Amino acid sequence: MLISLTILMAYLVGAVPFGIIISRIFGIKDIRNEGSGNIGAANVWRVAGYKAAVWVFIADIGKGAVAILMAEAAYNNFNLSFYSLDLFLATCGAAVVIGHIFPVFLKFKGGKGANTTLGVAAALLPIHSLICLSVFLAVLMVTKYVSLGSIIGATVLSLGLAFEKYILGHAVSNVYLVMTSILTVLVIFAHRKNISRIISGNEKVFSFSTKTENIR
Repeated sequence: MLISLTILMAYLVGAVPFGIIISRIFGIKDIRNEGSGNIGAANVWRVAGYKAAVWVFIADIGKGAVAILMAEAAYNNFNLSFYSLDLFLATCGAAVVIGHIFPVFLKFKGGKGANTTLGVAAALLPIHSLICLSVFLAVLMVTKYVSLGSIIGATVLSLGLAFEKYILGHAVSNVYLVMTSILTVLVIFAHRKNISRIISGNEKVFSFSTKTENIR
């Protein structure tokens, strides 16, 4: 029962629409009706400015990390040792990202999941999360596409673990391999429209200028 409740709580943490909440604080009535309509930090940057976007970025990453820390606390404080810790944490990690992409509070239409995935990785795989963030920033700087950076960053997370396990021979939990693969698929699925626009050449580029219609 406690395990199921913790997984549900992870989902609900992920479902909190910080993009809407924070942008409203900065004067935007409903970010879903502005810009690209997405609740993520990129669209908030475009519509509400960089200060609001930074808070959304931190909050969405924080959701992923908080879900893992909450799961660890439940596991350690309520004697759940009969259950696999890795499986428990991985399930909560998947749940919080699913909550972000498919939030019950927004009729299951949420964000793209990249920042929350980064938060999960930061709590479980800190070195890998730094690599993914570095890859994201590199792709963003070269291509000016936030979406492409997010997709490649998430892909590097799962492929990096697979490379570490099967090529380098390091001890990597199969559970985390499965979890990161699921998260990568979720992030790619959430960006499916961006992928179509990139292929057709219609994806708009990112600029660090604020309140300009230049990112999706």
